[in-house]
Amino acid sequence: MNHRAALFDLDGVVFDTESQYTDFWGSVGDKYFHSGAKFANAIKGTTLKQIFDKYFKDDAKLQKEITVALDNFEMSMSYEYIEGFPEYISRIRALGIKTAVVTSSNIKKMEKVYSAHPEFKTLFDAILTSEDFDRSKPDPDCYLKGAKRFGVEPDMCIGFEDSINGLKAVKAAGMYCVGLATTNPHEVVAEYADLVIDNYLDYNDKERHGKYNKLIGLFV
Repeated sequence: MNHRAALFDLDGVVFDTESQYTDFWGSVGDKYFHSGAKFANAIKGTTLKQIFDKYFKDDAKLQKEITVALDNFEMSMSYEYIEGFPEYISRIRALGIKTAVVTSSNIKKMEKVYSAHPEFKTLFDAILTSEDFDRSKPDPDCYLKGAKRFGVEPDMCIGFEDSINGLKAVKAAGMYCVGLATTNPHEVVAEYADLVIDNYLDYNDKERHGKYNKLIGLFV
């Protein structure tokens, strides 16, 4: 294999937070559009600015109201790693693989992550946030910039995603795609991903179904 970099989305891929965001944006959808779940799914993988531009354009009062609610919500969120993630990323970094976060979250949100997990920055060689991108998922811009950060071709990278928009972005970038079934069912993720996993646990144990060698083997 010629893969030299691993690019990870954040929510639903590194942290088990996607269901929490679904609840928050579902409540926003219910309040303003009477379409909670539909709205929550529609905005996955997009930046806050893009949500405002598309759904609350020129309504500064509502934008401020939602921003305050989101800030308060994120302050009380639980940032638990997807099972097995810290061990898995340590293993691939030991192989010399470059690692990056590629997220639609902004710097303000990431400060909350760093507060909850002081070790977080040590797990990655780069952290790219919404401020680094010109276009949002499903556009491949963020993943192409992740590859460029490491000076490698896109086909030398593996993208880890959970949302439909994110999975489409990885494939549009020309990268191998590992899809996590943390947000959508296996059969839905499988339509876009080259490999589907529930978490990183099975891939840290050589004796479990042979999956360890398959996932680690993508980098060796």
